[in-house]
Amino acid sequence: MALAALVVVGTMAGVASAGGAYDRGNSPDPATMLVDGVVVRPLGLGAVVLGAATWLVTFPFSALGGNAHEAGDQLVGQAWRFTFQRPLGEFSR
Repeated sequence: MALAALVVVGTMAGVASAGGAYDRGNSPDPATMLVDGVVVRPLGLGAVVLGAATWLVTFPFSALGGNAHEAGDQLVGQAWRFTFQRPLGEFSR
């Protein structure tokens, strides 16, 4: 399961490095928006689901260690923000 999460995150990072349209102050081109909506967002949703499952399994250990909030943010929160809280086609956020 961790390997699948790494593959999803690696794929998102690769696509994120390719999209720099917002860095130049321009809106992204339609092809970038299409790839984001059809490929990257579903992968992000998969990362949210895998991260939530991983967080749920590891919650007792992170709760004992006192870092359950940080673990939740790393495993679920970042993927959630990447998938649902950024403009379509913007990868630099």
